[in-house]
Amino acid sequence: MTKPILCLAGPTASGKSATTLALAARWPIEIIAVDSATIYCGMDIGTAKPSPAERLQIPHHLLDIRDPAQSYSAAEFRQDALRLIAEVQGRGRIPLLCGGTMLYYKALREGLNDLPQADPAIRAQIELEAAQSGWPEMHRQLAEFDPIAAARLAPNDSQRLQRAIEIYRVSGTPMSQLLAVERTAPGPQSNYITISLEPSDRLALHARIAQRYRQMLDRGLVDEVRRLHSRPDLHLGLPSVRCVGYRQIWAYLDGQCSLDEAVEQAIAATRQLAKRQLTWLRAQPERLVIDCLAPDSASQAVDLAASIWKASPGQD
Repeated sequence: MTKPILCLAGPTASGKSATTLALAARWPIEIIAVDSATIYCGMDIGTAKPSPAERLQIPHHLLDIRDPAQSYSAAEFRQDALRLIAEVQGRGRIPLLCGGTMLYYKALREGLNDLPQADPAIRAQIELEAAQSGWPEMHRQLAEFDPIAAARLAPNDSQRLQRAIEIYRVSGTPMSQLLAVERTAPGPQSNYITISLEPSDRLALHARIAQRYRQMLDRGLVDEVRRLHSRPDLHLGLPSVRCVGYRQIWAYLDGQCSLDEAVEQAIAATRQLAKRQLTWLRAQPERLVIDCLAPDSASQAVDLAASIWKASPGQD
């Protein structure tokens, strides 16, 4: 019998890390991070990356796999995650998918559209044009050949605008038309079970978010962003720099706002991120919900995992 693959999801600051420690105390678990920020080297504090001690205690995968100047797509995540799931199972251990990047979960469970591969030369040309004329002008151009995609994208959403324009230039076909075709085969969707850590009181989660961000500041977040800011190859057009909590400090370092303003903006942006994560989760009726504010939420997750895996041999 194939063991169900457990996904531990939840909004930011919902206690996923503490829950993984509780699960690892019971079973031989290896974590596959489902996180579009912890992939970057040198971005440790603001991403709440597991500590070196935690990584010694539990094997983690897909951390520190990209330089902040590089990109990483949902398609690459899907390929890496499927490979890692097989490798972990092959070692007789249990893969646990854990994180809050919902697009990655979607890609893994539902598959992906067959879109063209990234073309570095074309991307560089698009970035050059955007630097000269601005992203709103690139958005206007996109609307000429792909009005459906343009209607869905904000004029300053540089990452997605770049991809939409790139796809058209590579394939000659609008991205919206390619997205309408059948997806590639998904992973074993029926074999994924999601435990979702969700707050019974959203205001209490907001308080957690604010507290955690201020703790990051105490641990040296501004200096961490300053090291990135000093690199000439990094800029606000990159996914790494646009990560919530980083781009606001970057704006402070650019002299666009005070540090207090940057902190308040970062906390507000993190709350908005949590709201989007919860919206996505609540659209998954099959998920198993635990109140992340409950004092025994981690032990509840252990009990739930035990019930899920009860029928699987050799894992009691």
